[in-house]
Amino acid sequence: MVTTLPPTVLTDLAHGGRWTSLRAGEREWLWHRPDRARATVRPGDPFVDAGGLEECVPTVRGTPDHGDAWSRPWRRDGDTDLVQCPDFVLRRRIETGPTALRAVYELHADPGYRLLWAAHALLDTTPHARLTAPDATTARLFPEAAGLLDRPWPEGARHITGPWPTPHGLPLDRLGPDDGTAVGAILTDCASVTVTDGPHTLTFSLHTDAAVPVSVALWRNLRGFPASAPYRSIGVEPMLGSVFDLAEAGPDDAATVPAGGTLRWELGITATGTRST
Repeated sequence: MVTTLPPTVLTDLAHGGRWTSLRAGEREWLWHRPDRARATVRPGDPFVDAGGLEECVPTVRGTPDHGDAWSRPWRRDGDTDLVQCPDFVLRRRIETGPTALRAVYELHADPGYRLLWAAHALLDTTPHARLTAPDATTARLFPEAAGLLDRPWPEGARHITGPWPTPHGLPLDRLGPDDGTAVGAILTDCASVTVTDGPHTLTFSLHTDAAVPVSVALWRNLRGFPASAPYRSIGVEPMLGSVFDLAEAGPDDAATVPAGGTLRWELGITATGTRST
């Protein structure tokens, strides 16, 4: 019988505060790719794709690669985890309950500081998995999608948009089978999505009281990246902002720290599945 399964999480504070496990019942949702380089990264190093969930802030693509928090050691302070970066302090408190997991974030910086944040979750899914979002969702596509669409890529465009789930003929809701492609997209003005994989579901929901853009990034790598040794990785990434690179963010594409100097948001995670007896 399918039932609610309260998620549990394990984190690694010494290595970027990364989430190393997100389990619901007997189902481990996080994908991993062992890479010894992940243990020795320093601020400014290129991103090491070792799986799990990485905290990407203040950018995802761009500089620094995948942000400034994933490559720094975090520490425990009371009931919260925190990381000190050059321009901000990020605090995270993870709470588990009988039906859901909640991660509460606070970012402290100078008022007006602009940022992107993404919960860069790489999920272990089968080729039959699907991603569900509200019908009215708009997907923002980036240049790596060129060649996969039913129209030419506009010359000089940094991104184009289309209606979810098949913007310009690209069925983004299908998380397989592997076809040798890799594409990133952002589901704009979208606060909640669900991954369904057989009898199991995983739902991410994002909430903030601030007037900031709330989106979900999708990295659908079906053994199309990197070109030299491609592998499969599926990123479903709740985020603040609506672009991957802060340097390309328009006036309404990034979050801004309000006058009080603190930006707050919450990530909720629920899951269903079969429970063994």
